[in-house]
Amino acid sequence: MHGTEVPKGADERLYEVTELTRVEGEGSLRLRVRDGKVVEASLGIFETPRYFEQIVVGRTPDEVIDIVARICGICPIAYQMSAVHAFEDLFGVAIDPAVRALRRLLYCGEWIESHALHIYLLHAPDFLGYESAIAMAADHRETVEKALRMKKAGNHLIGILGGRSVHPVSVRVGGFSRVPRRRELEAHRPALAESLELAKETVRLTASLPMPAFAREPRVVSLRHPDEYPYNDGRIVSSDGLDLRPSDWGEAFEESHVERSNALHARAKDGKGVYLVGPAARVVLAADQLHPVARELLAETGMAELIRTNIYASIVARAVELVHALAEAIDIIDAYRPPAEPMVAWTSRPGVGAWATEAPRGLLFHRYEVDERGRVAAAQIVPPTSQNQAAIERDLVVAAPNVIDLPQAEATVRLEQMIRSYDPCISCATHFLDLRIEEED
Repeated sequence: MHGTEVPKGADERLYEVTELTRVEGEGSLRLRVRDGKVVEASLGIFETPRYFEQIVVGRTPDEVIDIVARICGICPIAYQMSAVHAFEDLFGVAIDPAVRALRRLLYCGEWIESHALHIYLLHAPDFLGYESAIAMAADHRETVEKALRMKKAGNHLIGILGGRSVHPVSVRVGGFSRVPRRRELEAHRPALAESLELAKETVRLTASLPMPAFAREPRVVSLRHPDEYPYNDGRIVSSDGLDLRPSDWGEAFEESHVERSNALHARAKDGKGVYLVGPAARVVLAADQLHPVARELLAETGMAELIRTNIYASIVARAVELVHALAEAIDIIDAYRPPAEPMVAWTSRPGVGAWATEAPRGLLFHRYEVDERGRVAAAQIVPPTSQNQAAIERDLVVAAPNVIDLPQAEATVRLEQMIRSYDPCISCATHFLDLRIEEED
C-alpha cells in the first residue's frame, strides 16, 4: 500500500519502524495515518541475498536436498521435503509406505520444535506483558522449562530420523540413507507422551490469553489431503475454491519484486492478490483432518472462527497443531515397521519437477529444472514468509486504528505482537520494533 500527496492542512502521523529484527533478515515498517485513516503501510525486508537458488544450479538432486536444508535452522525438513517430492514427482519415484510414514514423522519433529519455540519463547511474552522469554522465565520458570522439554523432544526426533537435529542429512530421493530401528523410536516415545500432555496444557493456556481486537475476512491457502492433516502431500486449496496439484503453485500465484524489499512478494494471479498461509490457514481449511485429540481440543476452545478472522489467535492454531504433531508422532511410532530397504532405486530424467509442502509457517513451494546430465539447471524457492508479506501489510492497516491512540510503548508492543503472529524467524534481539511517531500538522 503506497502513500499519496498530503493535502494541505491534513492531520498526519507517521509511524516509522526502522528495525525488524525477528524476521528473516532485516526490515522496516512505515505506517502513515491521515485524519485517522491509514494511507500507507509498507513492510520492507532487507535480508541479505543468500543465493540458494543459484547455489543449487549444477548440483545433483541429492546434493540439492542437503543444500536447501541450510536455508533455515528451524525448518530444514520443510525445505528438504519440498525438494525431494519435486524430484520424485519428476522422476516417477514410488516410495515405500513405511518411508512415507517416516517422512511424516520427521515433519512431526519439525512442527513440534518450531511451534513450541514460537508459542512460548517468541509469542507468549507479548500476551503476558514481558519484553522477552528470559524476562518471562523469571516469573514462569516451570512453564518455560516445559516448553524447552517439548522443543527438545521435537529436536531429538529429528535427530533420530535425520542424523542430526539441525540441518539433517539422511533425506534422499527415493527414501533415506538410513532408517531408524524400531527400538530407537520406542525409546523416545515416553518423551513424546509427556510432551503431548504439555501440549494439551498449551492449547488451554493460549486459549485463555487476552486477544487484541482485530477482525478481517482473509483469503487462506494451504494444502489439503482427503485422509490426513497436510504436511507433505495433498492439493493446494483456498477458502474461495482454488484446487491445484502441489506442483502447480505457479498456475495461480507469482512472485514479483517490490522496490522497498529485497525479498520477493508472492501474489495471486487472479487479481485478488493477498492471501494468508500458515497454521491459521491450515486449521480453517483442514481442521476435520486433525488428529482426534487435537480436533477435540480445538472444539473445546470454541475459537475456530476467531482463528479465521483474528491473526492474534494464530497462537491457538499453533498450539492445536502442536498437539496434532505429537499425537500423530506417537501413532506412527506405535505402528512402525522398518521398510525392507531405506531407499528405492531411481533414474534421473530431464524436465521440471515442482512440489509444495507445509512448513510450520505455511506453504513452501519448490520448482527445479533438471537437464540431461541429471543436474539442476534452474530453481525457484518460494518460502511462506514471501507469501505472507502482503498479508502482513494488509493486517497492519487493519490493526493500526486500534493502536494509533495508544502510548508509543504500548502501540509498539501491539504491532510487534501482530507481526509475530506470522511466526518470524528467531533473532537474538530483545525488541524487533523501534517505533518512531512524528506528528505533522
